[in-house]
Parts: sequence; C-alpha cells; structure tokens
Amino acid sequence: MTVEFFGVRGVGQIGGLNKTGSAGNAQKTAKSSGKEGTSFASSLHGAGRISGPARAEEAERAARVQALKGQVASGQYDPDLNKVASSLLRFLVDG
Repeated sequence: MTVEFFGVRGVGQIGGLNKTGSAGNAQKTAKSSGKEGTSFASSLHGAGRISGPARAEEAERAARVQALKGQVASGQYDPDLNKVASSLLRFLVDG
C-alpha cells in the first residue's frame, strides 16, 4: 500500500520486508553485533530522575495548573484574549 500525504508519495511497505538480503543474513548480523552496540537501558539510566531545581519548577507548575483548574471549574477564569490571539497567530505562522 502506498500512502500519499500532501501530494508526496511515501514508502510503499512500512516496517516489513528486508529487501537488501535474506532474513538469515539479517538475523546473523543482529547476533554478531551483540556486545559492540549500546543498549537503550544503559543510555537511559537515570533519565527519569528529576534534579532539584527542575523538581521545584514542576511543583510550582502543578500548583499553577491546580489553581487554573479551580478557576475554570468555578467560572472565574478570564483569559487575556489579546494574548491568546497573539499566541495562536504565532503558532499558525511558525508552523
């Protein structure tokens, strides 16, 4: 199946066949490169940890979000429409 997106034709087969060689060669290559490559686990070790300043910023953001949710729920939230329009236009123009 070929996908066309905004007039550009994409790849015919997504995530499928290995056309450069047989499946046996692909398996052999994957087995032989065993310890030479890096693993995702070692690369991502500690990526989920949040440092001190980032944790404080996240706590402040969570408090701000809760305050805004409360304002929306009570009907007291009154956004600055000029800021909203400016941000929307910037988003549309920049892509």
